[in-house]
Amino acid sequence: MLSEESHLSDQELLQAVDGELSARDAGRVHSHLVACWACRARQQEIETSIGEFIRMHRRNLDPRIPSADGPRALLKAQLSQLAAPPRMHWRISWALAAAACVLALSAYLIGLNWPWRSPERVVAVMVPNPSLTPGATVLLDRSEVCMESNTKNKAVPVALQRRVFDEYGMRSAAPGAYEVDYLITPALGGADDIHNLWPQAYTATVWNAQVKDALEDHLRDLVCAGQLDLATAQREIATNWIEAYKKYFHTDRPLTHAQAN
Repeated sequence: MLSEESHLSDQELLQAVDGELSARDAGRVHSHLVACWACRARQQEIETSIGEFIRMHRRNLDPRIPSADGPRALLKAQLSQLAAPPRMHWRISWALAAAACVLALSAYLIGLNWPWRSPERVVAVMVPNPSLTPGATVLLDRSEVCMESNTKNKAVPVALQRRVFDEYGMRSAAPGAYEVDYLITPALGGADDIHNLWPQAYTATVWNAQVKDALEDHLRDLVCAGQLDLATAQREIATNWIEAYKKYFHTDRPLTHAQAN
């Protein structure tokens, strides 16, 4: 899989970022990256370019979203009125039409998979939007990660927290209800980068920030004990941390603090 040149190709770097390499090739690429500053810098440039493209695409697409008074909502309202009995009181008919508008708009937004548009829906989101928070790492090997004695996440500057809330459309959200969390914890080589940060609720769902903290500690213990590859831990927590929790704790629901330890 590796090129014959002294450096990795862009295709190989992209496959590594996307997790498309076999375990053997991923290990070879990782070993090369640890020793090659040029390839590490190129991989960072690729990840940054992807993130910038995604943000530009979102900014240009947002103004084109149909309003709640668009054709789809209007059609739903008209169908509801036609389905009502002929002698139904006009106030009831208007109530049904209004309800149809709300349902149509909700279905439209869900279909677009944009739950972060309103603070009410953001509360229920348990994993980050991958377009805004794909995860980012610094290229550290297992020995470097496990050498660090402080396993707790670094404090995120207030200005950076505001940027994260802005990107998720949560300008009016109460900061105390959320932790601006690292998707890939620095204790597993996660980077201090906005692409690695997202607003996670403390208590709005059972899959909350405290539960993810337990997973981060557990994965680091496995990595440092040599029972789990660092790249695998980073990839699985970034892809879907809830599924990773279920896999490594062998459960379908969050454990209590005592059970997790």
